[in-house]
Amino acid sequence: MAELGEREVEVWGRRLAMRFKIAGSGPPLVYLHPAAGLHFDPFLEALSADWTVIAPEHPGTGAGDSEAIHAVDDLWDLVLVYQEAIAGLGLDGPVVAIGQSFGGMMAAELAAHDPALFERLVLLAPIGLWREDAPIANWIMTPPEELPTLLFKDPGCAAAQAMFTPPENPEEAVAATAGLVWALGCTGKFVWPIPEKGLAKRLHRVRAPTLIVWGAEDALIPSAYAQEFGARVAGSRVEILPDCGHIPQLERGAETLALVRGFLAG
Repeated sequence: MAELGEREVEVWGRRLAMRFKIAGSGPPLVYLHPAAGLHFDPFLEALSADWTVIAPEHPGTGAGDSEAIHAVDDLWDLVLVYQEAIAGLGLDGPVVAIGQSFGGMMAAELAAHDPALFERLVLLAPIGLWREDAPIANWIMTPPEELPTLLFKDPGCAAAQAMFTPPENPEEAVAATAGLVWALGCTGKFVWPIPEKGLAKRLHRVRAPTLIVWGAEDALIPSAYAQEFGARVAGSRVEILPDCGHIPQLERGAETLALVRGFLAG
């Protein structure tokens, strides 16, 4: 397990302290986590061998920080909060970014708002677009016990078991479930009731070379959205992985890592 450091950056007129988990060494890589919260998984551990992985915790999802979500009212506020926080780190040199699902939407919004913010961008099955012929599943209202089937092609795979097997201690298990539900609420605040808030109108502003990775069997967000993102982000590259659900960096970890490493290496 990579050694995790922590850092806080005051933003939003000092009304909010954004927390970052940091691991590794090398050029900075900003990772924006999915709706369920930040988990330093094997994918991030592998990346930390070559990059300094810098992962902000979405307001309200960090331990002991649940009330922070009330400082942010809407998606536009949230984009500015993230931009202020990243700028406040004072990172040297070009910054690359990776976002998964909800974090992918945030990475795309940031890259559209400030086209010079990221040198390269990786989107792993991002939300943010909507097609009536390909509706996105309502993950916020999905019971926790049904999430493995929604997120993984094979809900019995080792990655799914590691993610959803509750702690043996009953009190810890209850706390873990409560934390998951709260994290889904803190992120869902900005995409409810439909995870489409106008990103389609803004994606043309993204200038960073972009890699879009999707699982072909994604039950949460149909893989048709991969081509939708690809068509709207000029010069982007789309990769669809077979036998894979919504979390390619876990279910098809080796393939996803190879794609990301090759892309970030230029």
